[in-house]
Amino acid sequence: MPRRVRITIGEVALAVELLETPTAAAIWSALPIESEALTWGDEVYFSTPVSVEPEPEARSVVEAGEIVFWIDGDAIAIGYGPTPVSRGDEIRLASPANVWAAALGDVRIFDAVEAGDEVLVEALPEG
Repeated sequence: MPRRVRITIGEVALAVELLETPTAAAIWSALPIESEALTWGDEVYFSTPVSVEPEPEARSVVEAGEIVFWIDGDAIAIGYGPTPVSRGDEIRLASPANVWAAALGDVRIFDAVEAGDEVLVEALPEG
């Protein structure tokens, strides 16, 4: 059974399924993570106590539903639409990020998040 976590930011929450990556393992080991939300265009991100190296598949352009770790900021980032550096409708991050999880719902719920909202990332029971 894949590992899952719940990301709660302010009044919204989303379950995500971890991928089999070194970044996912590092985040899992650091749970629970409490932080404060920041926003950048149609992206919400927050700092973590985790620091990892870029993985071979790290990239700046991601798809909605891919949960990423922004390496340069030691932060989890969730893009759900264009950012200030996007070209057209793409979701482009400020710099490459490691994809570590997949959303089990619609990431556009994070459009309701405001900078300063409380963040909690916690493990969901397996099974």
